[in-house]
Amino acid sequence: MDRGPSAIPVATRASTPDKRSTGQSPRALLRTVRDVADDLAADALGRDQAGRPPTDELARLREAGLLAALTPPGPGRGADWQTACTAIREIAAADSSVGAVLARHYAYAWSARLYAGHHHAGLEEESARAQWLWTGAVRTPAPHDDTTGSDLTLRPRGLGHLLSGRRSVDTVAALADQIVVDAVCAVTGDVLVVRIAPGARGVTVDTAHDRLGQRVSGAGEAVLDRVTVAPGQVLGRRPPDTEPAAPVSTLADAVVRLALCHVGLGIAEGALTEARDLSRSGRGHRLPGDPDLLMTYGELASAAQTATAVVGRATTATAQALEAGAHPDAEEAAGLAALVATAETVTPKAALLVSARVLELGDAPGLDRFWRNARVLTAHLPVAQRLRSIGEHYLNGPHRAGAAAFG
Repeated sequence: MDRGPSAIPVATRASTPDKRSTGQSPRALLRTVRDVADDLAADALGRDQAGRPPTDELARLREAGLLAALTPPGPGRGADWQTACTAIREIAAADSSVGAVLARHYAYAWSARLYAGHHHAGLEEESARAQWLWTGAVRTPAPHDDTTGSDLTLRPRGLGHLLSGRRSVDTVAALADQIVVDAVCAVTGDVLVVRIAPGARGVTVDTAHDRLGQRVSGAGEAVLDRVTVAPGQVLGRRPPDTEPAAPVSTLADAVVRLALCHVGLGIAEGALTEARDLSRSGRGHRLPGDPDLLMTYGELASAAQTATAVVGRATTATAQALEAGAHPDAEEAAGLAALVATAETVTPKAALLVSARVLELGDAPGLDRFWRNARVLTAHLPVAQRLRSIGEHYLNGPHRAGAAAFG
């Protein structure tokens, strides 16, 4: 399948991905990403039908060095936010399950930097060196939610804690090296953000089977029974509703949500490209010059490009906020949250519209997987809540709609 031009022009293909390189130039990294995406696209349908955990897919990502490359930027390592989002979208267009794995990996790899501040450097270096795979399921409650009813509880023990409860994890629940979750301390009531390993003692993962879509993402439920959490595994504290959060920590939720918007864009782009290939080859329901067919493609391409523009604006603003040394104030953080929320309301519409309408254009096997993947990816988005928060921010300003209002 010809997936069309990449987001950044590429002169040549990388012949053999460099497994040791964690600080490639953006152009070199995206060449590697394009090769991996082509590889994934070749057998995407068969893997979707099999619906197995992404063990083989992770091996491909590690072989290409992408788990190390898609980590926060540092001296000689990592990728900037704009480049990483382009990579996520490129992979998602080929296989949105793997795109979602990379989206959560990159976003949660920022957790130490966003929650722990200056204590992040050593952890990020270790993550890049060992090619750790990150995922997470941090819940950011809406204002005035009662977090005492959390499904995860921490109880102090010695210098650390014991973690118990259950939490659904949308990607690589059993295969990740680090899972980032939030839990309530039973003694202090503080909400702490911690990282655990699926293979740690006391962790059991029930893998989800027979999902409607995103079937290769490795979703499951982590069951935690008195799992030891050492002091170094506590990434930070999330302030309660009544206490203002540091603006930089409010970015933690936004980066996950925005990374997943790029997965939604990838679904729309992948669906359009596959439908276009059908029409060009004469295997579609209508001839390539049919005026109604051209109108349909015009509508779908416009919807995808509109969403791309909205997500692009939020991506640029997020990249600026994540720059080394950047310290957004409360007003800037609220403005960024509004942009991300806008991206979240536009992207699902485009992904669902495109992935549903392409089914009218041809009968290629597996074309329905784009709609199924878009449906699962966007099913639980609180769009009405996001729209009210956007309206509050627009009408009354950031002093009334802080970043937390977009949770």
